Amino acid sequence: MTIKLTQTVKKGGCAAKVPALVLREILGGLRFPPVIPGVEVDGANFDDAAIFKISDDVALVQTLDFFTPIVDSPYDFGAIAAANALSDVYAMGGTPKTCMAILAAPLAVLEPAVIQAVLQGASDVIAQAGASLVGGHSIDDDTLKFGLSVTGLVHPQKVWINSLAQVGDKLILTKPLGTGTICAGMKRQDIDESRAHAAISSMKRLNNVQDFLTPDELGQIHAATDITGFGLLGHGSQLAKASGVTLHISATALPVFDLTYECLGQGFLTKAHRSNDEYTQKRVSFGTQVTELQKLLSFDPQTSGGLLLSVSAQSADGIIEALRDHFPGTCVVGEVRAKSSLDVYLE
Repeated sequence: MTIKLTQTVKKGGCAAKVPALVLREILGGLRFPPVIPGVEVDGANFDDAAIFKISDDVALVQTLDFFTPIVDSPYDFGAIAAANALSDVYAMGGTPKTCMAILAAPLAVLEPAVIQAVLQGASDVIAQAGASLVGGHSIDDDTLKFGLSVTGLVHPQKVWINSLAQVGDKLILTKPLGTGTICAGMKRQDIDESRAHAAISSMKRLNNVQDFLTPDELGQIHAATDITGFGLLGHGSQLAKASGVTLHISATALPVFDLTYECLGQGFLTKAHRSNDEYTQKRVSFGTQVTELQKLLSFDPQTSGGLLLSVSAQSADGIIEALRDHFPGTCVVGEVRAKSSLDVYLE
């Protein structure tokens, strides 16, 4: 009998993240070690990865990400988990180089072939990124969990961090929204994977926008973050707060999968929809024309979602044209304005 991976866990993908408010409470009580020389970016602004400067020309990008199954296919689960982890390096403007696997598996329940398929899915995506799988660590556990620790390289003067968005910038989103609600529908077994093909393909797609842009275009990207478990508003709010600006986002401009609003309308939600709402309370506001489904969309926890890029207004059209063949949902979703009492205004 084929095991459905999504039925072996309570939560899947980035929806399984520790809620942002709880995480902030936990981290707020920690005594961190001193920041050593060379650390250019740490966790202070909840950026996507850490940056450690090696020389005037080279810095390391370091990140890790792992989660429980979000789809039933072991191969696709491994591929999605790998693309999701690699995304943090791309979100900092870097190039992934080495990956180490993080694996927890219930050996009494899953056959070795299932675990091998997970690793193969990840390996194939790592190969697409031009990186290497150089090792990892595994344990026997009650539930399947998989991810990667990734190290990349970036020029210290070309790092994208979430604190450099500029007033007047256009906001570009590179993938459609809705993986949270669609995967919730799959977990409830109301949506089969064939109907969710577009969302699954998107989650497996690398966020390697650097490969398709010229050096001049890359230089017009002032700030970036990838949209994952805290949703568009959660990650957008963190970027806005770090940059000291307010993001104005158009609800009608947001790209979505064909199934997204159908799934939201049927109530296919996760606990992260509620916790993401709680996290952004008093920091975001909605225009009078924004519908309840659009609000739910803005809280939808993405797994291996797109990059939110803050780019100079004059370069936005050229960047979209360059990316659209590889990221079909790419579009302008808003703009950066001077700081108000809000982090994000969805209108």
